[in-house]
Amino acid sequence: MRVYNTQTRKKEELIPGVPGEIRMYACGSTVYDYFHLGNARPLIVFDTLRRYLEFRGNRVTYILNFTDIDDKMIQRANREGITVAELGERFIAEFYRDADALGIRRATQNPRATDHIAEIITLIEGLIAKGHAYATEGGDVYFDVRSYPAYGKLSGQNIDDLENGARVDSTEDKRDPLDFALWKAQKPGEPAWDSPWGMGRPGWHIECSAMSMRYLGESFDIHAGGQDLIFPHHENEIAQSEAYTGRPFARYWMHNGYINIDSEKMSKSKGNFFTMREILKFYAPEVVRLFMHSVHYRNPINYSTDNMDQAKAALARLQTAQTRLADAPVGADTIRPSETVFLSDLNTLRARFVDEMDDDLNSAAALGVLFEMAHAINIFVSEPRSVAALTETKAIFGELCNVLGLLQSAAEEFPAAALALLEERKAAKQAKNWARADAIRSELKGLGYAVEDAPQGSKLKRSNK
Repeated sequence: MRVYNTQTRKKEELIPGVPGEIRMYACGSTVYDYFHLGNARPLIVFDTLRRYLEFRGNRVTYILNFTDIDDKMIQRANREGITVAELGERFIAEFYRDADALGIRRATQNPRATDHIAEIITLIEGLIAKGHAYATEGGDVYFDVRSYPAYGKLSGQNIDDLENGARVDSTEDKRDPLDFALWKAQKPGEPAWDSPWGMGRPGWHIECSAMSMRYLGESFDIHAGGQDLIFPHHENEIAQSEAYTGRPFARYWMHNGYINIDSEKMSKSKGNFFTMREILKFYAPEVVRLFMHSVHYRNPINYSTDNMDQAKAALARLQTAQTRLADAPVGADTIRPSETVFLSDLNTLRARFVDEMDDDLNSAAALGVLFEMAHAINIFVSEPRSVAALTETKAIFGELCNVLGLLQSAAEEFPAAALALLEERKAAKQAKNWARADAIRSELKGLGYAVEDAPQGSKLKRSNK
């Protein structure tokens, strides 16, 4: 597999430090509100990367952190009259609710910054001892950017150009405008932890260095996140981590592109800012997921009603193939020659899917292969087929859909109440009580379920809304 490495600005063969194992870190959410559409893109992209790496036979250790102490959290907690910890607990639970709905598999670990204060302090102490950081009289600690000559290698920024545009807040006691905070002295009303420099809290950048190294080691394979994090967050992570260890931090840096809303940048001030919770009121989670796959992850993607409706229709094409495959008429027990040819063609499509995903996780092209496969399946099941051929077809189609996190709801159990209504509707149809049958269909639709009638019987599926 080849991936685009932001640091080298080219595609590179992905070679893990330990053969067959991938250690991967992605920057997660700051848990002061529901996560928004822009947050959802890296979650889906790098969940898909993890799924694909596992599909290719790797054992993946995936770390996705929570930032649970920061200025926005403090401000909101103060407004609501609760503690920052209480706010964090609330929105971590809400994060899981929306991420689970989107089919985001739970990470190997979801570390919280506040659970790693000891590691953060140890890291800062080491940077001070090595001459890469300094404490001020007020209790702040800053990283000395000039002490790390390679600063700017990720973003391509020139340190002198950066300094010319830098500004220093009057409350900051920096030696250089580019120096960034590792530890912030406590201000009135803020939560704080004891440290060698007095009561305070960690800076944002040092949190990710401490958590990633705690779970993945001083040097690991992939560091991922949104394009907006390249500078300064990821640049600062590299500087402080490599200054501390003297080793390369992450060997591959992967970043997804921005999301626009109706061709404009998403912004609260423009009124086009949507949380995932709001979007899921109108579109099923797998519609959102397919939409995210429709454009290469490094390119910008435009959220609009038209594009979401297209994604909804595209998902329906895959669902139709899945349903027809599940309900396919069964013929002979053994595979016939014509079925052997079909399965060979299906495996050729599978190989093309792998080729596209191997090329820097090109899910958009891989999705196109899935549509070709769905079309072929629809034709194939138009007549009775052997159990063996149907079983292999289901396995191939299912495993590729699983890589993209699609058509997963079919494996879910439907609530007992919904199944009871379906049985009541069957009875109403047998009694030719069409009015009651239609009423039950409407009732199920209100619960989020569609009814599909086929010669083999009626079945439920989750509605795309």
